[in-house]
Amino acid sequence: MRSLIPALGTGEGGDPVQVSFWSILFRSRSAVAGMIIVLFVVIIATAGPLLTEDVRLSTRSFLPPTGEALLGTDDLGRDVLSQMTRGAGVSLLIGLSAALVSVVFGVIVGAISGFCGGFVDEALMRLAEVFQVIPQFFLAILIVALFGPSVFRIILVIAILSWPSTARITRAEYLKLRSLDFVQAARMGGISSVQLIFREILPNALPPVIVNASLLVASSILTETNLSFLGLGDPRRVSWGQMLYNAQPFLRSAWWTAAFPGLAILLTVLGFNLLGDGLNDVFNPRNRGDIK
Repeated sequence: MRSLIPALGTGEGGDPVQVSFWSILFRSRSAVAGMIIVLFVVIIATAGPLLTEDVRLSTRSFLPPTGEALLGTDDLGRDVLSQMTRGAGVSLLIGLSAALVSVVFGVIVGAISGFCGGFVDEALMRLAEVFQVIPQFFLAILIVALFGPSVFRIILVIAILSWPSTARITRAEYLKLRSLDFVQAARMGGISSVQLIFREILPNALPPVIVNASLLVASSILTETNLSFLGLGDPRRVSWGQMLYNAQPFLRSAWWTAAFPGLAILLTVLGFNLLGDGLNDVFNPRNRGDIK
């Protein structure tokens, strides 16, 4: 089984030198900026609720950002900062979970399709194309509206609709890798097809999948935000999208109720996209010599 990160450069005598994944990653400005933003959001999501008071009712509604309430209060007197810290956890939970389920399912489908080829490949890729041509957001609205909004259902809907991109990327990698010498050697060694697919080929097919996964997290957060903005978010959980939905009637009179969760969504999505760009630089051999 080969390493995910090939050797970079040569040493004395022309021998290849293996460079650490992290040393390459930290040379990418996009990756560093993305990691800083994502790490900050994760810290807010985990430590924020412990450092801020419970989402409480103040004696004053629509209190602007002041020392009494750093990010102001909403129409019910709830502290926006407290909602923001709890909403970070829910938004990240939905984004990461939906991306994880989507990637796992997409990798399985793409691996089987690319390795087996023939009729199996045709059938699975036609299924992926069906999901890609369906208006995904409108289908998500329909499913959530029919079965009711909840965090679990939103995660499941987003994952079901977003797996084809991972499947097609994985399939392309398997078509490229399945004929290489190390796969043929493993096949001649008598290992089973399942071991070939998941132990020998999969680790070498993961780099573009990892890049795509970081972008899927950002896309999943945006999808949850859009659903919540339309009133299809989980009413029992505070998320940034749910905060935007509640702030709609007060955009002119209380700008802070929408501005801060909107800014949080913008930064989080930007962070995951920058991280994806940086990972692409790391995993793309043509870019490793001049990462910026």
